[in-house]
Amino acid sequence: MMIYLLFAYICISGLHQSPLSVFAFSITPVPARTALSKYNVNPFQSTPLYSSSIIPEKERMDNNPSTKFGSPLSDSVKEINRFAIGFLKGTLFDNLFVGEDRAYARFYALETIARVPYFSYLSVLHLYETLGRWRRAKYLKLHFAESWNEMHHLLIMEELGGNARFSDRFVAQHLAVGYFAFAALLYLINPVEAYNLNQDVEEHAFETYDQYLRENAEILKTKPPPKAAIDYYVEGDMYMFDEFQTECEMRRPDIRNLYDVFVAIRDDEMAHVKTMAKLQTELDISSFHDGECEVPDHL
Repeated sequence: MMIYLLFAYICISGLHQSPLSVFAFSITPVPARTALSKYNVNPFQSTPLYSSSIIPEKERMDNNPSTKFGSPLSDSVKEINRFAIGFLKGTLFDNLFVGEDRAYARFYALETIARVPYFSYLSVLHLYETLGRWRRAKYLKLHFAESWNEMHHLLIMEELGGNARFSDRFVAQHLAVGYFAFAALLYLINPVEAYNLNQDVEEHAFETYDQYLRENAEILKTKPPPKAAIDYYVEGDMYMFDEFQTECEMRRPDIRNLYDVFVAIRDDEMAHVKTMAKLQTELDISSFHDGECEVPDHL
């Protein structure tokens, strides 16, 4: 089944125009688009990429994996990606995780799957390095930092009881295994496509947490933060946390209750969205600890 879905997705994504692309925008919720606009992210804005598939590899810029190995995407393909993620959310997550007591289970499944693409990117980049095709250590560090962040989101959801049911663990873990293979193959074919698809996944995560915060603010403010959140956001080494903030934005979440924890997680997801969007362009990423960002004096 996974093979047929993969084949169908690649075939559809290869089309320059599709009726699905028109329908995809029409079903995008207005509140979700409004929430994203606050962070200066337009999910339908075209991102420039100056290297093209017809340029010989030796003549390409090697700022990032997209300029070295990728090809630009048409706006219709980007809309198809977004439609595919919205379709999976509506048919799978919205049916399996229904009810007020299922929020943590939903977040557990979301975080189990959300860390997988970064493992896929690391695997392919390690392959390129092993074969002597391309080596940029900062992208290995970036994607590991992203996976490290998602792992701590997962630890928080596990502490909240999101993995209590065997059925939830079974579904999330098996989806993650299939998604790993899919994301690795997509990254090999075109990193731009892989980054764009994951941008949509992270936008879905941001929207999910943002809605949950709006609907449950008062009760969340009365609950204590999980120990996993304190260990990561307050008492932990912030080196890896800083490394996925590619907008040179020095963040230090203030964690006093469970509401603050979910605010920090939501904002982490937006940081991932911005990074995925930037990786689809010809721009190089910035790193705090490589001297590429101005660090405030008090830190």
